[in-house]
Amino acid sequence: MAHAKAAHHQDPAPLPWPRPPAPPLLLFLALLAASYLAATLFSGAAAPPPAALLIAAPPPPAPATADSCAGFYAGAGPARAVAASVEEFGAVGDGATSNTAAFRRAVAELEAREARAGGGGGARLEVPPGRWLTGSFNLTSRFTLFLHRGAVILGSQDPEEWPLIAPLPSYGRGRERLGPRHISLIHGEGLNDVVITGTNGTIDGQGNMWWELWRNRTLNHTRGHLIELVNSSNILISGITLRNSPFWTVHPVYCSNVVMKDLTILAPLNAPNTDGIDPDSSSEVCIEDCYIESGDDLVAVKSGWDQFGISIGKPSSNIVIQRVSGTTPTCSGVGFGSEMSGGISNVRVRDLHVWNSAQAVRFKTDVGRGGYITNITIANVTMEKVKVPIRFSRGADDHSDDNYDRTALPRISNVLISDVVGVDLQHAPMLEAVPGAVYEGICFRNVRLRGIRRQERWQCESVYGEAHEVFPAPCEEFRNNGSSSWCGFS
Repeated sequence: MAHAKAAHHQDPAPLPWPRPPAPPLLLFLALLAASYLAATLFSGAAAPPPAALLIAAPPPPAPATADSCAGFYAGAGPARAVAASVEEFGAVGDGATSNTAAFRRAVAELEAREARAGGGGGARLEVPPGRWLTGSFNLTSRFTLFLHRGAVILGSQDPEEWPLIAPLPSYGRGRERLGPRHISLIHGEGLNDVVITGTNGTIDGQGNMWWELWRNRTLNHTRGHLIELVNSSNILISGITLRNSPFWTVHPVYCSNVVMKDLTILAPLNAPNTDGIDPDSSSEVCIEDCYIESGDDLVAVKSGWDQFGISIGKPSSNIVIQRVSGTTPTCSGVGFGSEMSGGISNVRVRDLHVWNSAQAVRFKTDVGRGGYITNITIANVTMEKVKVPIRFSRGADDHSDDNYDRTALPRISNVLISDVVGVDLQHAPMLEAVPGAVYEGICFRNVRLRGIRRQERWQCESVYGEAHEVFPAPCEEFRNNGSSSWCGFS
């Protein structure tokens, strides 16, 4: 097959693993490296009265703090040269009137006004308090969608208002069904400098209709996301609440310089596949200060599916995930994969808090995925009432089609997991490799797991590395370690 040679990626150049005198310095260096683009962090203004919506400007931008990765976004920020309320284009915020045409008309007209004003200054669409029912609409470059307090954008219950679009090249088909897929509620492709923000306004996908189609097996095409940006750069999503996505909630794919911060993401805990944030084949991504409740992973890093992801070969890299908290009874706080065929590298996770969940951290892959997961640092993780604290799992025969390459095996290497505390757990870590795949350079340091109810023994199969200051004692594959490696820092 044409993709067979590409199946066996070489790992990217590893990060230089330092030997700091103490873990806090390692975390500081990680954040310093992740924030090298630090420029400006923007926040929305407090909601003004409706009459002042187009008069009040947002506050001046504040500099990103030392422990923020928000400097990955290097756009102009929420303020724009031209602005208008969606009401100007005929929208009615009564929760019943369809505003699909109004939102589409608003984006097009604001883009035209910005061009007539000389271009370059951008446009801003204001959504005032009210309940604004709409189908899918596309954003444009140098654009801000601003939701004021009390504003709720509601996803249409008519599937025809979520049109079908082509599958992503790195997936080759819809993720759930063959053929095309439904577009996201808020969508954009090939854009630069897009801001979706506000003063805690809400975007509600009203996903129950879609979940029932999935449960009843009457879904004809893959469900749409709540927000998807494709092949775009300089994206800022902040200061809003996202609810009830039909499928994955926020999905930046083939994107760069993406910041998602200060978000509340909510879905019923039994809502299928309602991942919170899924960066996919994207680089320079910042996810910070988010609270997430969902029926799937809180955050999942992805990079394409089987032979299609291998062929496209677009990795996810240089990603910072910090100060994320939440619960998911079926999945993980932070997941890697299972769609990871383009590769995942240079990911820093810190200050993760998970409770009442299936796993805190999970590495998911499978035969046929190919690709790699390498240079991953995970630190300062706390968890309560979690089934499996840390898990490396093999797949469940989940493939794009029967043409996947059975010889394409993943490679997992250079994974550092440190400063982990867990209580009231059901199992010790479960580390199971895909048969024939390479798992090496896995490090556990300062891990304390207490109150394990069912299985206190680690379960390890063909996964190798080191463990220092770990309780309960690790499996044999992690006991033969020295005291002078990058893992031990001694």
